[in-house]
Amino acid sequence: MGKARESVLVAAGREVVITNPDKSFFPTAGYTKLDLATYYTAVADGALRGIAGRPIVLKRYVDGADAEPFFQKRAPEQRPDWIETVELRFPSGRVAREIIVRDAAQLLWIVNLGCIDLNPHPVRADDLEHPDELRVDLDPGPGVGWDDVRRVTLLVRDVLDEHGLHGWPKTSGSRGMHVNVRIERRWSFDDVRRAALALAREVERRAPDHASSKWWKEERRGVFLDYNQNAKDRTVASAWSVRPTPDARVSMPLDWDEVAGCDPAAFTLATAPSRLAQRGDASAGIDDAAGSLDSLLALSASQEAAGLGDAPWPPHYRKQRGEPPRVAPSRRKAAETLVTVAKAAHKVDALAGLERWKVRHPDATARLHVDDVLIDSMRGRSTTWTRIRVNLRHVPPDERPAQEPPDPDYDPWSAPERARAPKTRSSS
Repeated sequence: MGKARESVLVAAGREVVITNPDKSFFPTAGYTKLDLATYYTAVADGALRGIAGRPIVLKRYVDGADAEPFFQKRAPEQRPDWIETVELRFPSGRVAREIIVRDAAQLLWIVNLGCIDLNPHPVRADDLEHPDELRVDLDPGPGVGWDDVRRVTLLVRDVLDEHGLHGWPKTSGSRGMHVNVRIERRWSFDDVRRAALALAREVERRAPDHASSKWWKEERRGVFLDYNQNAKDRTVASAWSVRPTPDARVSMPLDWDEVAGCDPAAFTLATAPSRLAQRGDASAGIDDAAGSLDSLLALSASQEAAGLGDAPWPPHYRKQRGEPPRVAPSRRKAAETLVTVAKAAHKVDALAGLERWKVRHPDATARLHVDDVLIDSMRGRSTTWTRIRVNLRHVPPDERPAQEPPDPDYDPWSAPERARAPKTRSSS
């Protein structure tokens, strides 16, 4: 007897079809597409708290967590009449209608499209210009341990408390942590980003060996507080999202007294539903805790008065007034230390290119530190690609390999797109 081509789950009073339910989505852990949909049915109350009423970017893994995803901002043309959309305008000037999820049936519908994690904007559909959430994304650099991530997360809590704000921590589902801060809808995206930058700089000031607000990877130490996640059109995986890791790890909301001793590997697609059933959602009170950014913006003003101006924006944003040069420090020096060794459509191919570079340059490789290899996930038109650079700062100038043509040398703007949004539900 062949495998089932469809399953039906009931949610919010609707029957939602899950196509290709037996399709492997997490090969290492053995979970299928139906397992993913069943998980989101079980945790819908918690998951909806992070996404309900918000525009959501569809990050689609149509071939499972081990394959490359593609980003789909525009709602599929073929969709049920009970799927809501709203029109967003992006920094580029383009517009698109994005999906709005309000109930468990709509949530399952986007999961059936191949969405493993959920990526909502920090605004509600009824006011797209005033965020109601400041997002603190703690991203550990190479070689940075989990203890440092937890230490910096608790320092974030302290700074927020001092400025009258309540943070809601959660594991990122990968190597880092997130702290979400519900705020009143009175400030623009630029204001919220400015407040997040002030927070990051204050945390860095208190723990310069463990925390960094520096945009350029070659300048960072420890855990990077990514203030640019608060720029318009940036999204972060929401609470209770499954992440595309081999063990199907979950971005888990925590109580603050859990942060110091938590193990992110304990929260997976298999274990998270029972935690929700037994303990409830640690972020259940977030919507009742909207605070003011006035104090953080006052901190920003004092930092600016002391000589700290704006910090770099993401590369695809237009140049901002007062923004420093968008050139990495190493590239501003006469003796350049940063070389690009690989650009590839797939990370595995870029890593293979790095290994070939190391074979060609063994003496330089022997001098590299763990944070001298910079692996960047870059966004193309609708998919991600990987760039690998090597910082030669620890290699004597007369021994530094020259910049060579990257191997491989993928061009995301001239190469054909690897995946486009399927027009029918069955393709997922």
